[in-house]
Amino acid sequence: MASSTEYGSHTWDLMLKVDHQHENAEKEIRLQVTGDLHVGGLMLKLVENIEIAQDWSDYAFWWEQKKCWLLKTHWTLDKCGVQADAKLIFTTQHKMLRLRLPNMKTVRLKVSFSSMVFKAVSDICKMLNIRRSEELSLLRQSEGTLKKKKKKDKNNKEPATEDILNLCNSPVSSGLPANPGLYSKTMTPIYDPVNGSPASSTITWFSDGSSSEQNCSILALSHPNCSPETLAEMYQPRTLADKAKLNAGWLDSSRSLMEQGVQEEDQLLLRFKYYTFFDLNPKYDAVRINQIYEQARWAILLEEIDCTEEEMLIFAALQAYHVSKLSLSSETQDSTCESEVDEVEAALSNLEVTLEGGNKSNILEDITDIPKLADNLKLVRPKKLALKAIKTYWFVFRDTSISYFKNEESAQGEPIEKLNLKGCEVVPDVNVAAKKFGIKLLIPVADGMNEVYLRCDNEDQYARWMAACVLASKGRTMADSSYQPEVQKILSFLQMKNWTMCSQTASEPENVDMKPECFVSPRYTKKFKSKQLTARILEAHQNVSQMSLVEAKLRFIQAWQSLPEFGLSYYIVRFKGSKKDDVLGVSYNRLIRIDMATGDPITTWRFSNMKQWNVNWEIRQVAIEFDQNVFIAFTCLSADCKIIHEYIGGYIFLSTRSKDHNETLDEELFHKLTGGQE
Repeated sequence: MASSTEYGSHTWDLMLKVDHQHENAEKEIRLQVTGDLHVGGLMLKLVENIEIAQDWSDYAFWWEQKKCWLLKTHWTLDKCGVQADAKLIFTTQHKMLRLRLPNMKTVRLKVSFSSMVFKAVSDICKMLNIRRSEELSLLRQSEGTLKKKKKKDKNNKEPATEDILNLCNSPVSSGLPANPGLYSKTMTPIYDPVNGSPASSTITWFSDGSSSEQNCSILALSHPNCSPETLAEMYQPRTLADKAKLNAGWLDSSRSLMEQGVQEEDQLLLRFKYYTFFDLNPKYDAVRINQIYEQARWAILLEEIDCTEEEMLIFAALQAYHVSKLSLSSETQDSTCESEVDEVEAALSNLEVTLEGGNKSNILEDITDIPKLADNLKLVRPKKLALKAIKTYWFVFRDTSISYFKNEESAQGEPIEKLNLKGCEVVPDVNVAAKKFGIKLLIPVADGMNEVYLRCDNEDQYARWMAACVLASKGRTMADSSYQPEVQKILSFLQMKNWTMCSQTASEPENVDMKPECFVSPRYTKKFKSKQLTARILEAHQNVSQMSLVEAKLRFIQAWQSLPEFGLSYYIVRFKGSKKDDVLGVSYNRLIRIDMATGDPITTWRFSNMKQWNVNWEIRQVAIEFDQNVFIAFTCLSADCKIIHEYIGGYIFLSTRSKDHNETLDEELFHKLTGGQE
């Protein structure tokens, strides 16, 4: 009786599939197990039955039906819920994956398919030597964005093998610890801050024999643009709905690649998901700066973000006749002398402050001195029948509000109107060539947005008022230490736009071979002839011709950040109580409800005013509560609501970063803010 009970009633057969490359060994093994056998014991029992001498340490059980890993080896089969009908596959946790980088180059590397995507991206960034991995994520290209390609290439295959950079032998990819010298700001600089070329110690990181330096170059340096024909074949969003398709495929950071249906040798896009680039430093971030530059460049070329003709020419001048030219010659450049390096570093330091939103040194001044602006400006109010009323008033900017009066003498009395700019949208309306310096304010009111246009007389006046409006929209005053850097950033951008034609420039032999159609979006190649484009780009080039390679990239990023649509990710949503679909724009500091037909913003909600948000996972509805008893709720139609939930939590997580902390991330806090309770 004892023998029968002990052996017969508690054991059952479990069929296990082993994913190995040995042809002579069995790939399906049946084991007799009990429910109280723990997962680690099952692994040991299986390996003993396989009788193949190899390293099994990277193997784990993948449960096919439930799409999950059994990684808690101390759990019993009963606790995991494994029964006789379970299909368990004993397979490697690290598998080969192809990643298309922002510079459109493809790398092939070994990635953990069992770790959460957040951790997998962190490991990938260590392999590629990109700091601040929390700003990036993995994107699955949506079907809608592939249609144009498929018409040209039915197989839709990746480029030939020689176009793929194989990094499967890098230290991190092989399971070795990362080299701290590349990841620590206390170590020797690893990139030339002038041209971004890697130091000798960096080249050893890509330990692939004679191709090491080439691998570094592919990641940290820019390469010639694709042909206009190739550019025309790529997916270009025409409407807000098209732009929403670009953001539909973000992977869930709280689940593994396998859990989301990613297979070995699949291709994903590695992109900067969060547009808050923290602590950019040319000495350590040549790869990161180059990849941000490339993501910005392609977004502009493919019209994923709108810009004016004037701005397009500035971007073309920076990338065509400067970054491309300097990148081609960077390998032959001699080392710059120390004094020149110091000057460039000082300039880049100023740029870095600008990109970060300023330093925090003048705290005492911030508290004690609240400056104000007072000037004659033109007020433009749109009226019906397309008529505009333009009139000059005396404007006073104090704290986060603008008041205007009939004239300067009446400024002591009551204003005609007082406009509170906190939470408003600020849109530049500038044409330097036409001497037009306008500021468009979209101020939240009960039934939508109130449009107000301010017209300035000159660049200096515009820069001061525009900077004040930008800060006020975020709830900050001109006493904030970021005010002066913001003014300088605006003036710098205006200066790049302010060029005069120089006949000598067009005859430079080094520029003759470049095709201008490669550096502007297809819309402008249709609008201008090649010679016209060349001449206009060369005009714009005069103001950027003295920059170093890295400074030109940083200026490009800075100009990209100055565009009104910068950092907005679009989704098609249906707000609770609404009968039509709207577009929701998600940015680093706000949500914007946008009319899908006209593209006009309807309402803006800032994260700084948000009290709480939650998701009803049953009906896939996101609900958010703001100050002053403002509640909104919506369902997402163009993507899973988890993506928007993760965006909100992710931006809040990134706002907690500080230079004072070390570079280790609080992964638990990230998942707490973004993970959800599905």
